[in-house]
Amino acid sequence: MARVTIESIDSYEFETTLEIRVSDLNYGNHLANDSVLTLAHEARLRYLAALGYTEFDIEGVGLLQVDAAILYRAQGKWGQKIKIEVAMREAGKVGCDFFFLFTDLETEGEIAQVKTGMVFFDYGKQKICRSPNMKKLPKA
Repeated sequence: MARVTIESIDSYEFETTLEIRVSDLNYGNHLANDSVLTLAHEARLRYLAALGYTEFDIEGVGLLQVDAAILYRAQGKWGQKIKIEVAMREAGKVGCDFFFLFTDLETEGEIAQVKTGMVFFDYGKQKICRSPNMKKLPKA
């Protein structure tokens, strides 16, 4: 079976710390796959907020997630404090990719890598639109 791959990122522009909650666990008593995406979403919101943006207003347009990939490296446990690093990279004329690295804050052990593919979206017109000029974003 072919495995999913996520390209390596040399540097991340942002990091935040979150704690794994009981609601983030699955029946195996470790971090659930849907919660990995929820935590990545929270990290993305914090990153955008640090730049003065929201998911509905990045230089006048919004974001819409169109795909996701997760590589699991270790189990996340209840109460564990994790660092989530975030990088945004251009993916084309109408979208971008967000990359996330989840690590244990105490041991620095890697828990997961995540990539989410996003398109820029005009929610008023309900249409995909061109990438805005994002002056506040670092150049990768």
